Amino acid sequence: MKLVVQRVKNANVVVENKTIGEIRQGFMVLLGVAPTDTKEIADFLVQKLIHLRVFEDENQKMNLSIQDIDGELLIVSQFTLYANSNHGNRPSFTEAAKPDLANELYEYFVEQCKKENIKKVATGEFGADMQVSLQNDGPVTIILEKENV
Repeated sequence: MKLVVQRVKNANVVVENKTIGEIRQGFMVLLGVAPTDTKEIADFLVQKLIHLRVFEDENQKMNLSIQDIDGELLIVSQFTLYANSNHGNRPSFTEAAKPDLANELYEYFVEQCKKENIKKVATGEFGADMQVSLQNDGPVTIILEKENV
């Protein structure tokens, strides 16, 4: 499982000209699922995400978590995080999980985040054509990943 985590001032996702998810300060999370991913891997990454200390404290040091600042999450499924472009110019997505497993683990990840005292957890729509907008804060972008080993 792979997460691209961006610290944002705000973010939203639009499907068919309708805003389906939006947040203020917090994390915009792009989430990719591999075929070998499990709920245990999702649990591990939920904990890493909510305890990630990249928000500034009173001394302008990145020392606070999303819970510490009462921040919000926007989580969007993105299979293209597992693109392989080693051969040729057209990426292959065979390293991404099949839609059934990917959706199951995406939904599970979202539900686990909702159990963690996060002010708001918004989402995209799995499998939809989405337009995502965000205002980076910093910018701060962190990649979190865990493989099933």
